[in-house]
Amino acid sequence: MALDLRHGRPAPTKLEIYPLISHRWSPRAISGRPVEPEKLRLVLEAARWAPSSRNEQPWRFLVATTDDPEWLERLQGYLSPGNAWAKAAPVLIASAYRTNFSHNEKPNVSALRDLGAAEENMFLQAFALGLVMHQMGGFDRGSLKRDLIPEGFEPGTMSVIGYPGDVEQLPEDLAERERAPRQRRPLSELVFSRRWAQPAGFP
Repeated sequence: MALDLRHGRPAPTKLEIYPLISHRWSPRAISGRPVEPEKLRLVLEAARWAPSSRNEQPWRFLVATTDDPEWLERLQGYLSPGNAWAKAAPVLIASAYRTNFSHNEKPNVSALRDLGAAEENMFLQAFALGLVMHQMGGFDRGSLKRDLIPEGFEPGTMSVIGYPGDVEQLPEDLAERERAPRQRRPLSELVFSRRWAQPAGFP
């Protein structure tokens, strides 16, 4: 698969990492252009092959697209007012995870981490296909759980997927956040050796 990075936003990395990772970002400016079903299926297939504890695969996804406007509008209804911008996207996904292992019903303390791995696969696959994805924690978790998620599962995140849009169409405060420099903490604040907060020697 040829990698087209023109829609990316290169990160100012200290070292040269794989371009798919360094160019991927999570814009809010997303076009209303529909996402082809075959591309969306590839994104979900990537999630299916994420690693998980005991191969439990605890992730589940509720997917809504512009092909079913009524269902899309219903899922959009759980978004918080601060994420109203996301209603312009053609794909909205609500994730959930199974809290217990299926083979013995004991708590799966890795389930949320495993969901995160599946969603990261989605991020990278979407970006490789010329799409963008933005993950959100701002939604009515209680109502979503009550209305749509069965017993034994918990809400994860909500994400939009689509083609890159025009940042000028966003409210100015969000547009400023889109234009702001990309930043990450240095490794010295994240990677320790011998004791907590003692840097492991990586600047």
